Amino acid sequence: MLEGVLPVLPTPFDASGQIDEAGMARVTEFALDAGADGVVFPGVASEFDHLSAAERETLVRIVGRTLAGRRPLIVGASAATPEEVIAFCRIGKAAGATAAMVMAPASVGADPARLVAFFGTVAAEAGIDIILQNAPAPVGSGLPVAAIAEVVRAVPAIRYVKEETLPSGPRITALLEAVGDRLDGVMGGGGARYVYDELERGAVALMPAAEITDLHAALFRAYRRGDLGGARELYIRSLPLLLVQMIYRMSLTKEVLMRRGIFTSSGVRAPLPKFDAHGLAEIDMMIAEIADLLPVGAAPKLPALGDA
Repeated sequence: MLEGVLPVLPTPFDASGQIDEAGMARVTEFALDAGADGVVFPGVASEFDHLSAAERETLVRIVGRTLAGRRPLIVGASAATPEEVIAFCRIGKAAGATAAMVMAPASVGADPARLVAFFGTVAAEAGIDIILQNAPAPVGSGLPVAAIAEVVRAVPAIRYVKEETLPSGPRITALLEAVGDRLDGVMGGGGARYVYDELERGAVALMPAAEITDLHAALFRAYRRGDLGGARELYIRSLPLLLVQMIYRMSLTKEVLMRRGIFTSSGVRAPLPKFDAHGLAEIDMMIAEIADLLPVGAAPKLPALGDA
């Protein structure tokens, strides 16, 4: 059973733009120390579409070796063709993954018959449980609930759905009403910006980015033990940082991880806006505001605002 906080690990790059293998091991260990119930790699937040197949394989193996079975590994296996998806599923399984997260490629579209054919082919050859990731365009296809339900009924290997098309809350409710008896659960995405509503509607897990895993782990545990006020307060305190992340995406994640002593570079390959001095100062301010909720690893490295 996959549940709880399952952060999508970012890909660390060194100063020259190459993958940082030591950084990959560090961020995996950080996620565990911060209370993650498992990890996901690679996902959208990992810049998977800016990694070569060889880089993906190398990094998945590092994550699996670092985890060493202590927590579940979910391998991101999305790709343009069924053959590539199957290959990435097998790489993940060899590294210790217990499930593969897969988006339908744009070429398949939203036609239920074509979706069933695609996921059926993957399931038959990959030999691993599947999480159907439904992300909005342009990253994913933003599949209708009815189409997802038809695929889930037809492909038993799909054990979970990660619902990210907005508004995610009503869609989670609709999915559970339609095929809840055929799934082990529905998971939330969207950077955990809507996590409280998702939990209220029955989501079994959240898949945020990794920079504040310890805060998200505390939020999930508070919610599960019935401390709804505490969970709500943690959710509210997370939002300023996550609103900036909505625009700057992996750049924000990596800037925070640098300040927490996990990454040595905030470089990205994805075409994202860059922080100016004021933006970097705002990151420092937001981290300072939640520093009491970030107990894991090195103390955040916060320069004076005038030095940003």
